[in-house]
Amino acid sequence: MKPILELKNVTKRYTGFTLDRVSFALEPGYIMGFIGPNGAGKTTTIKLIMNLIRPDEGEIKIFGLDHRRHEQEIKQRIGFVYDESNFYDTLTTTEMTKVIAPLYKNWDWAAYRKYTEKLALPDRKKLSQFSRGMKMKYALALALSHRAELLVMDEPTSGLDPVVRSEFLDILRDVIQDERCSVLLSSHITSDLDQIADYVTLINGGRIVFSESKEELLEEYALIKGEKSLLDSGLREYVVGLKESRFGFEGLVTNRAEVQRFVGSRAVLERPNLEEIMLYCLRGNGNDHAGA
Repeated sequence: MKPILELKNVTKRYTGFTLDRVSFALEPGYIMGFIGPNGAGKTTTIKLIMNLIRPDEGEIKIFGLDHRRHEQEIKQRIGFVYDESNFYDTLTTTEMTKVIAPLYKNWDWAAYRKYTEKLALPDRKKLSQFSRGMKMKYALALALSHRAELLVMDEPTSGLDPVVRSEFLDILRDVIQDERCSVLLSSHITSDLDQIADYVTLINGGRIVFSESKEELLEEYALIKGEKSLLDSGLREYVVGLKESRFGFEGLVTNRAEVQRFVGSRAVLERPNLEEIMLYCLRGNGNDHAGA
């Protein structure tokens, strides 16, 4: 099965920052969490995917098509939700939707009504009166109402209260059930991705750190805590993002099974969450000496 989205060695150069040979792929029917610190290259990557800026090198294919040569066809099949909406605030949702709907060949009014009802969106209220959460829900309803096969989302849940975020995530779970639609979800709220992501791609400094199945990541990595003497017995080479203190050490290890055999009962290994994996990977192999 062909990937729904594929980036190969995509490079974009700016003064002071380079998106450097970014490569990853998203299969149909999955949610990929796209994570990284501020300024890592997430939004630049999404702008490249959406052909809002042009790459200096590399290739982007969506539905197996070149994303620039087939832009109009591709965008008929994509739904997008950005962290800031660009709606006409003087219009009501009904008026705004009547502007947007004719742009899509596959617009489905029944689907639109289903999602606006599910998200409790008023149809006669002006968008200027909407909260950020309401605008994000409206943008999601629009994205889902033309049978999009790929949803591209840039920090859509940022700043939303837990109830709205939960509604948002529930709908994304439902969307991928028929294995036709995929979601690329850029977010710094890794707890959301712990719940719904199938794959996770971490970017830092314009480079991909990893792009893997979430379950494989959680099986591969482990948090480890123990006495400092263990480090000098050969363990140090396994530890990523090492934190040392006078009382001991903690960090992240790869190859969990091998490390478990090596340390036995001399250290504690725990299952990490995505935020812990990200933070330790970003910290890197340099030691962080705490509490001297």
